[in-house]
Amino acid sequence: MLRSCRLTLSAAKRSLQAQIQFQVQRQQQTACSMDKFDLPKRLQGSTPSVWNEYIALAMQYKPLNLGQGFPDDAAPEYVTQALADIGKDENPLLHQYTRGYGHVRLVNALSKLYSGLVDKELNPLNDILITSGAYEALYSTIMGHVDVGDEVIIIEPFFDCYEPMVKMAGGVPRFIPLKLSKTEGPISSADWVLDDAEFESLFNSKTKMIILNTPHNPIGKVFNRKELERIAELCRKWNVLCVSDEVYEWLVFDGAEHIRICTLPGMWDRTITLGSAGKTFSVTGWKIGWAYGPAQLIRNLQMVHQNSVYTCPTPLQEGVARSFEVELARLGKPESYFLSLPRELKQKRDYMAKFLTDAGMRPTIPEGGYFMLADWSPLTDKVDLSSEPDKHRDYKFTKWMTKNMGLQGIPPSAFYSEPNKHLGEDFVRYCFIKKQENLDKAAELLGKWK
Repeated sequence: MLRSCRLTLSAAKRSLQAQIQFQVQRQQQTACSMDKFDLPKRLQGSTPSVWNEYIALAMQYKPLNLGQGFPDDAAPEYVTQALADIGKDENPLLHQYTRGYGHVRLVNALSKLYSGLVDKELNPLNDILITSGAYEALYSTIMGHVDVGDEVIIIEPFFDCYEPMVKMAGGVPRFIPLKLSKTEGPISSADWVLDDAEFESLFNSKTKMIILNTPHNPIGKVFNRKELERIAELCRKWNVLCVSDEVYEWLVFDGAEHIRICTLPGMWDRTITLGSAGKTFSVTGWKIGWAYGPAQLIRNLQMVHQNSVYTCPTPLQEGVARSFEVELARLGKPESYFLSLPRELKQKRDYMAKFLTDAGMRPTIPEGGYFMLADWSPLTDKVDLSSEPDKHRDYKFTKWMTKNMGLQGIPPSAFYSEPNKHLGEDFVRYCFIKKQENLDKAAELLGKWK
């Protein structure tokens, strides 16, 4: 009987060992299986964007949102009415696929507009590509032109997708920050400048591209002619492609001049310029953008676009085309939206600058765009950031403000490379293309806090 018990225990032990071994093998197989479906190398290191994080934060705490860059007021009536008319149009083809590289009516309108602005006849079918927002225009440009090992110069702070897109293409980002040239008195976006020697040192035989953003997000800098000529000089010297992100092209203030770098000597054949209907007509949800430049450069974008997006929504392209036709008829006249919107925004800019200053912050007055950077560091003694576990101070500050003050901004360190994130930590980005009543609420919140 004793022997029988021993045999039973031995069998039970073997069974337990077999079960454990099976579980270990199964876990190993599962781990191997999951490794197989991990991010591919070109995407490894990618993290959720600041927008995903702060949209979730806004949904949870429901603050007054001055962080995200979209208008909260109505778009021009002729723009939205155009889309309403298209919905009732008797032409059934307005609801079907259109030309993959761009709806003909829209590329014709853009050709007419930009041919005049750059003093060069643009072929609407070859020199212009319609994209799913300027975001896709940027993506198609980078994926279409950057090869493995190519270096791409990125000016900091930068729109946060620049870096991951370059890495996704196998490129190597090279960063240079704009830095304040003064610390006393009123600060303008013009006071943020590049160090020339540092800038020149980035160019070499591996440099494929530089990404320029003017008017600049988030600083609001409008690069002047001297600065653009220096960029152009180095692009010509090193045979570098310039990608000019000009989505805020119409939003300039105080007599600042938006100069399209493609118009400078020797730059047309090495520049791709990006634009946005969302920023132009205050309809960011339409997600219609474009790229224009010489056909031999645009061709690369077409190859990416046709094998990913293929075509953009026909009704939206038709609506943007009709809106441009309205503006083409009154271009340069006071009633043009391209002039009336910056007039309106200048007043809102000045109002925001005042209430941020009154609250103790030090704003940078933007020459263009609709964002404002403000140095919040003078308020350090008024906020207890110990409750926020984030690594960077601007994340701590903006989250504390969202939760405790009901006012949301965006942390600018999100727009810097990892080694330079400290340069953005003393700042917060606010958006002033908002209803006046919401700007008033922001002023009231900060006034009560003070």
